Amino acid sequence: MNGLINRRRFARRWKGTAILAAALLCTGVTLAQNSDSDSAAAQDQSASKKKKDQKSEQLTVKLEIHVTNANGKPVSNASVYVRYNEPGGFLRHDKLAELDLKTNEDGSVKVPPVPQGKIMIQVIATGWHTYGKWYDIEKDEESVQITLKPPPHWY
Repeated sequence: MNGLINRRRFARRWKGTAILAAALLCTGVTLAQNSDSDSAAAQDQSASKKKKDQKSEQLTVKLEIHVTNANGKPVSNASVYVRYNEPGGFLRHDKLAELDLKTNEDGSVKVPPVPQGKIMIQVIATGWHTYGKWYDIEKDEESVQITLKPPPHWY
C-alpha cells in the first residue's frame, strides 16, 4: 500500500515539474516572439503614418465652372452642386461630400479646392433643363464650360 502511495506522490510531483518547465519554456518563446513582433509592429506603424501623410497630401484641383445657355449668354443665379468622394469616413469608408454654390452674373463660379479624381457637377437653373455629369479631373486647375439646353416643350 505504501508503495502505491509513493508512486502517486512521485507521479504528481513529476507532472507538476513538467508543467512548470513547459510554462517557463513557453514564456521564453513568447517573449522572444513579442520582441520580434514589436519591431514588426513599429515598422507597420511607420508605414501607416506614411500612408496617412500621403492621404493628407492628397492632390486637389481648383475648379472654375462657366454656365451658359444655348445662345451663349451666361446663366446667373444657377445652383451648382459639386460632389466628390472624400476618403476615410465612418468605418474608413469613402463618403460623398457635396458643395452647394451659385453662379454670379457672369455665369461662373469658383469652387474651393476639392480632391482630384471623379467629380460630379450638377447645374439646376430656372427655365433650363437640369445638367449633370461625372468628370474625371487629374489637373491642378480646371475650367469647365457647361451649356444648358432649353426645357422640353409641353403641350
